[in-house]
Formats: sequence, structure tokens, C-alpha cells
Amino acid sequence: MVQSSVLGFPRMGGNRELKKANEAYWADKLSRDDLLAEAKRLRLEHWKIQKDAGVDVIPSNDFSHYDHVLDHIKLFNAVPERYTKHQLHPVDEYFALGRGHQKDGVDVPSLEMVKWFDSNYHYVKPTLQDNQTFKLASKPKPVHDFLEAKEAGIITRPVLVGPVSFLALGKADRGQSVDPISLIDKLVPEYVELLKQLKEAGAETVQIDEPVLVFDLAPKVKAAFKPAYEKLVGAGLPKLVLATYFGDIVHNFDVLPGLQNVYGIHIDLVRNPEQLQSVVGQLGPNQVLSAGVVDGRNIWKTNFKRAIETVETAIQKLGKDRVIVATSSSLLHTPHSLDSEKKLEADIKDWFSFAVQKVSEVVVIAKAVTEGPAAVREALEANAKSQEARATSGRTNNGAVKDRQSKVTAADHERQSPFPERYAQQKTHLKLPLFPTTTIGSFPQTKEIRIQRNKFTKGDITAEEYERFIEKEIEEVVKIQEELDLDVLVHGEPERNDMVQYFGERLDGYAFTTNGWVQSYGSRCVRPPIIVGDISRPAPMTVKESKYAVSVSKKPMKGMLTGPITCLRWSFPRDDVHQSVQAQQLALALRDEVVDLEAAGVYVIQVDEPALREGLPLRAGSEREKYLAWAVDSFKLSCAGVQDSTQIHSHFCYSEFQDFFHAIAALDADVLSIENSKSDAKLLKVFEDKAYPRHIGPGVYDIHSPRVPSEQEIKDRLAEMLVFLRPEQLWVNPDCGLKTRQWKETKAALLNMVNAAKFYREKYSS
Repeated sequence: MVQSSVLGFPRMGGNRELKKANEAYWADKLSRDDLLAEAKRLRLEHWKIQKDAGVDVIPSNDFSHYDHVLDHIKLFNAVPERYTKHQLHPVDEYFALGRGHQKDGVDVPSLEMVKWFDSNYHYVKPTLQDNQTFKLASKPKPVHDFLEAKEAGIITRPVLVGPVSFLALGKADRGQSVDPISLIDKLVPEYVELLKQLKEAGAETVQIDEPVLVFDLAPKVKAAFKPAYEKLVGAGLPKLVLATYFGDIVHNFDVLPGLQNVYGIHIDLVRNPEQLQSVVGQLGPNQVLSAGVVDGRNIWKTNFKRAIETVETAIQKLGKDRVIVATSSSLLHTPHSLDSEKKLEADIKDWFSFAVQKVSEVVVIAKAVTEGPAAVREALEANAKSQEARATSGRTNNGAVKDRQSKVTAADHERQSPFPERYAQQKTHLKLPLFPTTTIGSFPQTKEIRIQRNKFTKGDITAEEYERFIEKEIEEVVKIQEELDLDVLVHGEPERNDMVQYFGERLDGYAFTTNGWVQSYGSRCVRPPIIVGDISRPAPMTVKESKYAVSVSKKPMKGMLTGPITCLRWSFPRDDVHQSVQAQQLALALRDEVVDLEAAGVYVIQVDEPALREGLPLRAGSEREKYLAWAVDSFKLSCAGVQDSTQIHSHFCYSEFQDFFHAIAALDADVLSIENSKSDAKLLKVFEDKAYPRHIGPGVYDIHSPRVPSEQEIKDRLAEMLVFLRPEQLWVNPDCGLKTRQWKETKAALLNMVNAAKFYREKYSS
């Protein structure tokens, strides 16, 4: 019998109940007991969904209040002393690690948070000490969750982040020199103890995720697998299914001989179906293959015919008892359920599958290969009909878009003049001081803004009433920035819901959900739009609001756009055409918008590309260079239509540019702003080493946390940056947009930032 398996389920709930509960607790509006009770209710609900669908292998410990890697930091007491010394309640210490804590005399920033591989999910980075020790928690969460499900009559397979990945994804704390992987011998005994407790609780199998196997691994990381797993596999311990995803593991086959005693190996056959034959050939004589054929990262229905053929290929080699049908990865990256989507047009809705539906898909595929197609004939026929309808739909093709793409030339990607000539004109035109200050674009989205937007969406207020409200908000945000004495202002984006959704709603070729929320980090959820066809811009998207902002201030106003790669990466992209085609279509639409903004008197335009690095293929080589080539071209195509005197900015998440710095330079943006506040300033050395000629604004404080940095803290950060950057190069700005922050903390932090910039302005001007 071929079993069905889910690697993980979304945590937030169908109506984002976990988000609301967490935020109510942080605001002292919900008790700790009520918070924990709501989390338990959600866990039980999610397990029941999977059981009722007929899934054979249901995960536990995939639920998290904030982040699953953060859960493991707490699980093994890998918490820096700056958090433990305050003796906060364990729940509050946990949240302090993820989002910082500034209350009752305790002031600690959060740990660094970075993207989970090439997804838009953020994990909290394990931060380790030279004298690091590990100690399993007295009441381990994986054991607790397993017993909770067991009590409800559901036997689950606990999910753990494997010890090699946990360390390989970590870093040495500031001022520390420890190589995280060198701690493997200290960490593995705590995993062994945890596995023993899970076995005693009744767990027969455990899913242990080692996703770093899709990377190009350093020899010492590869060498850590064999001794670690020799200790993790044995009598008295559960059987382990080692899971990889988001890539292939063929290049790390030399690790597999050290994993021969592991019960099973999971591979992602959506991302890399070609690895199947090779991996099957490397399995031990009794090892099980978990075949990830249902996409855990996108929302398109599984092509049952193709998936069944893939699974049957594995069965021919291994037999039915050694194959498990699974999701390619955790379903964390997909919305909860399609059932709540009442406004999607029926023909488009029929193309989609969210987490609840994907749970049923693994069951159908497993049943089809176990009992034969006749057992699920109705489901297979409906699926085939849906696949055909999408492939032949006129909604996916736009001849005018394809014709415009065919006429793009190399010259369309280039600005009129090189940077030195452009900057000379920009200095005269914009008249900016040394250490110019700005923000990344968005300002707090208050409850009143959301109420008015909701009223407008429902038709409770007219377009004219909504426009007056937005203009009033813009005036207020501009006034606040002028009072803070920022140098380059923004209009604050009160009219925008999400930085990608807002543009998608104004472009042809997109579809939108009502409740298609996906966790990005902590309680932050996004609702990615879906690219369903060729993309074009029927009308200007941001010009009206930006032009109004220009009219109410004499300072330079920055127009804010989301770049083509980020629009692509933070949408659910099409899977029927290459992503480079979709990126170029987006670039052409944005090019029209950039030109229109300039014509409206907006002479600083920021085209954000925070997802550029996120899209970077996980392994070095030709695929990475191909991606960077079309990604850079897309950005340049979107920006190159303006005059030299117009200044193009771009914003990026991450400051670890070493692997693709040549591409960052090739973008030819006049000013870069980067997420940097949690990173060591020495990462900026690449800009010094490569003699980067243009301007850069490394983030001086973390916007993901509500804490307010002091003026001296920002001065210290700037001093670190000036070791690597020239004064005339350096812009001063926060890490990212301020949409999720409150006004009180925003004003206080920006005032400290402006004062710190003025200090250095006076110092270097004298």
C-alpha cells in the first residue's frame, strides 16, 4: 500500500486566528492562558482536517506561534544570555527572540531574521556562542504536541529541523568566532534524548528536515551527517524520514551512504522531478522514498496524470510498500483553503488548490497508485478537464503583450548616461545634503486607514470620499516628515494594501483572493496575487497620489514602485511559462509607470527589489547566472526610460551580496537601500572591495521590532558603516518600510535617526 503524507500544514488558521491571538497578547488584550488555548484549538482543527481527508501520515510540531526554527532555539536552550538574564516568562522570552522586547525596564532587540531558502517565509537565525551549550527543554514541545494529538485519537509523525541544518543555518553571535557546525557533537545528544522521549510517547516515525542538502555544502558540513545520524538511528528510537525540499540532492550523493540506516528519504519532485531516477538508485535496499509530487509552494492544481506517472515510476523500482505520496514541502507556503473564496470567478477558481485541497490531492494520488485509477475515476476526470480548460483559456494569452515583448531591444535596458554624469545633474536638481535621510516608503497603516479602505471596497463610501480621505492622510504624513526634517519624503502609501497586491490589482493578467493569506514572518501575513495570464498596464497606478504629494511639499518626493522581480516572486507565478517571460512583462508595465511619474514631477523614484536575492537559485553555477541575467535586465528595462536628472533608487532585503555583487552593480541604480541593521557592518566590505561607485543606504535600525533605537545606537551604526563607505556615498534610512509599526515608535525612531545623520553631517562638513 502506498501511503499519503503531508510535510506540514499552515499555522494561522482559515481566518488568521493565530495572528489575531498573538497580536492581542502582545497588546495585553489577551491572557497567556487564552493565547495557548487558541493555539491548541487550531492544532486540533488542523489535525482533524487531515485525518478527515484520509491522510495516512499527519505531521505534528509543524505548528508554531512565531517560527519553527525559533522553536528549536528554545527547544535546545540555544538562547543568548542577553535574553535569559531578564528571567522573562518563557512565552515572553520566546517572543523577545523573534520581535524584541522593550517593556518594564527590559530592552533587547530581536535575533536576526532571514528568508527561508528561496521562499518569502522568514526564519529566526540561530545565534551561537563560543562557549555554546545545549540542553533539551524540560517539557519538549514536539513531545507535548504529539501527546496532544494522540489524546485526540490522531497518531502523528513529529517534525524536527535536523541538527545539521539547524547549525548550518545559524551564525556566530556578534563578537563570537564559533563555527556553528563545530557544535554538532554537543547538539546531537540532545536530539537523541528528544527522540527517546518521542518513542516513549508512542511516535513510531519522525520527520527530520535537512533542507541544507539542496545547497552546495562545505566539506565539514557534509562530514557532519554520517556521525550525527549514526547516533540518531538505533534501537529504542523512532524511524526517521529525512526530508529535503526546494531543490535536488544529486550533488550531495556522497552524504547518502552515511544515511543508509535512515528509514526513508523525502525529495521534492515538483522543483526537481529529474532527480527521481538518480535518488532511487542511491537508496538502501530497504529504504522508503517519500515522493513530493504535490506542490507545497504554489496554488495550481496538481496535474494528477503527471504526478501518478512519477509515483508509478518510483513504484516500479521500489514496490508499493517503499513509496509514500507526499507534498513537496510543508504547505506553510500556501493559503489555508479555497473553500472561503466566494468572489473568484468560477473558471479561474477551478485551476487552484490551497492547503486543504492539496491534502486531498495526496490522498487521491496515493489511492490511484494503490488501488488503480478506477478507484478515483471521478476525481481524475475532473482534474483532467480542469487542466485542459486552463491550457486552452483565452485568459492566459494577450497578443499585444507578446508583440511588445518581441520588439524589446538591448538599448531599452540602458540609461542615457553613466552614473557620474547622471549624479552631476541630480546634485544640481535635487540639492540634497551630505548623509541625506529618507524612509523606505510606507508609513503606519492605522486602523482608520483600514476601515476607510474596507468601506470603499464594500461601496459604503464613494470614490470621491475615499480620495479626499487619502489626500488628508498624505498631507499628514508629509507634514510629519517635514517636522522630523527628513530630506527626501514619501507619500506614505495609505492607499496601498500590500506592495505587490496593490500593483497586481491594477494590472491585467492577475487574479486575487479574499482569504489567500500566507505567513511571511511572526504574525505578518501576506495575500499573494496570482499571475494567471499575460501582464499589461491598462492605466497609471500610482501617479495621482504621488503627484498630490508633490503638490503639498517643496522637498523632493520619492515615487514608490515594486520592481518586476519582487512582483513576480511575491505573487504565485504561472507554472506554464518561464518566469523570465513574466518578469519582462512586468518590467514593461512598470516602465510606463516610471515615465509617467517623472512627467508628473516626481524626480526620485524607488523601484523596490527586496526579492531579488530570494529568487537566486540555491546553488552556484549556470542556472544562477541565467537568473541574474534576466532579473537584472528586467529591473533595468523598468527604469531606463527616465532623464539623467531623475534619481532611481532600489531597496533590497539582506546585505549578504557577496555571491552576486556583480549583479547588484549591474542594476545601475543611483541609490541602493539595504536591510542591514541586524547584520555585522563588515558585510558592507564588499562595497569597499569592489569600489562600488554609486550611493547606498544600509538600514540603521530594525523595523520588524517595536523597540525604539537610541540616537547613540544609530550613531554607532553609522560609524561602523563609515569604515567601509565614503561619507558622500552614505544615505541614512531604516531597514525597511514602516507599514506594520505604530506612530509613536515610528516618530521616535525617525527623530533619533535624523539627529544621528545631522551629527555626522556637521562633523564631515566642518
